[in-house]
Amino acid sequence: MKLEWVMWLASVLPPPAADSLCLSTTVYLEARDQSVRGQEAVAEVALRRQESGLWGESMCEVVTARKQFAPTILSPNTKLANTNAWTRAVSVALESERNWSLPPEKRREVVPGASHFMAHAIAAPAWRNAQPVATIGDHTFLRVQSLRPSPAAREAQSRG
Repeated sequence: MKLEWVMWLASVLPPPAADSLCLSTTVYLEARDQSVRGQEAVAEVALRRQESGLWGESMCEVVTARKQFAPTILSPNTKLANTNAWTRAVSVALESERNWSLPPEKRREVVPGASHFMAHAIAAPAWRNAQPVATIGDHTFLRVQSLRPSPAAREAQSRG
């Protein structure tokens, strides 16, 4: 399947399913060749960004924010062809969403406080000298900025 088809499908699905599809696609595109822990770290950065509200309220808005994640950087004709990697990315994304829905003190964090990540072989962003949190595989996870839950996320956490 092609990236453009997956993103179109996300645009017509109801929000919870669309967000899971967008996160799964991002995990696949960014980290399909990484360990499960590396994939969890990528998902965690995206979930932390969503919770902050700075890149959008939905996961699809977060991962399609201009030049932030693979869905907007790669060609829409990119094929998601590795079915084993896709299955693993979906599993990691769903488990990461479940984990992130827990109260903050009960979450298992892989890269605490990381707001960004980069693959050394293909990226040298301006923020590459920010505080490193962890290196997993060929990705370094960094705390470029302190992200706090948006007011809506804080309210949801207090109810949950």
